[in-house]
Amino acid sequence: MNDRMTTPWGELALTRFPEDPRDRLRAWDASDAYLLRHLAGERVPLSGTVVVVGDRWGALVTALAAHRPVQITDSYLTQEATRANLARAGAGPGAVRLLTTQDPPPERVDVLLVRVPKSLALLEDQLLRLAPAVHAGTVVVGTGMVKEIHTSTLRLFERILGPTRTSLAEQKARLIFCTPDPALERPAGPWPHVYALPDDAGPVAGRTVVNHAGVFCADRLDIGTRFFLRHLPPGRGGRVVDLGCGNGVVGTAAALADPGAEVLFVDESFQAVASAEATYRANGMPGHAEFRVGDGLTGVAPGSVDLVLNNPPFHSHQATTDATARRMFTGARRALRPGGELWVVGNRHLGYHVTLRRLFGNSTLVASDPKFVVLKAVKR
Repeated sequence: MNDRMTTPWGELALTRFPEDPRDRLRAWDASDAYLLRHLAGERVPLSGTVVVVGDRWGALVTALAAHRPVQITDSYLTQEATRANLARAGAGPGAVRLLTTQDPPPERVDVLLVRVPKSLALLEDQLLRLAPAVHAGTVVVGTGMVKEIHTSTLRLFERILGPTRTSLAEQKARLIFCTPDPALERPAGPWPHVYALPDDAGPVAGRTVVNHAGVFCADRLDIGTRFFLRHLPPGRGGRVVDLGCGNGVVGTAAALADPGAEVLFVDESFQAVASAEATYRANGMPGHAEFRVGDGLTGVAPGSVDLVLNNPPFHSHQATTDATARRMFTGARRALRPGGELWVVGNRHLGYHVTLRRLFGNSTLVASDPKFVVLKAVKR
């Protein structure tokens, strides 16, 4: 969906990534607009190093491109959307420095703008990583919709950076103002979180899992993955993809079941792929594995994969959508060789069997319980 955001510096045409004419979700929201109005209205100096954390689709850095900001994101899709939005706005290729959450942050930050993420853990991790670069004169402003900003959010800013207060709400959005205190004693970061998998985790029971901040269910094994692990297909060799790999336990289980398999771990989250590689290495796995941050199976050669294992997300930030699952299934069908299989776990109510039948012409129920189903689709 093409949409125009009005900013103090003019209108911007912004899109999410990948662009989909059926997608009715905007590439910006009221909290982005509120923050930009505040920066202009308060004449916040933007001549130093401006760092933007958690910019969802590049709206903030595109609006601020003239000030050569640094964007830090966990999302490959955000980076791609940012590149497209910058190009559409006529910004040069070097207008914004694009960093991931796994990259070293800038050594000095003069203006820190934080779009509050859904994950409190990711916010904590990023604030702790950036705190040494923040000085007494740094302007720190957070933004988010009212429903996204909680007491725990404000406590994090206060505990890691300094005294914190909030603005009045405008269009259901709110700003966070933080006054850095360089003398503050900061706690050690708890990430990555490492633990042993439970006894009912199928082939990876008792194995080590490593979770970086922000990865889905980072402090425990989620029940959907746990169910999937107990019903994975037997090892058959060939090329296996853990699609949307998260912390990599499913792909690691596939490698354990068949040491001869070549496993590709792929996710759009830089934190997730780092977790998957750490999990795989922590278990001293044999065989060959590849770890890739990207847009699903884009870039994987058609007909080159034997098995795709997938636990698709059904949220995009705060929005509930099946668009990601549909794109994953479509990508899997293209990447699979004839006779190759896609195995999916999902909540029963999501009705993935309907989508699979439409795309593959078949869908088999492998296992079910009152909450989850495991489905198999074969490429004919």
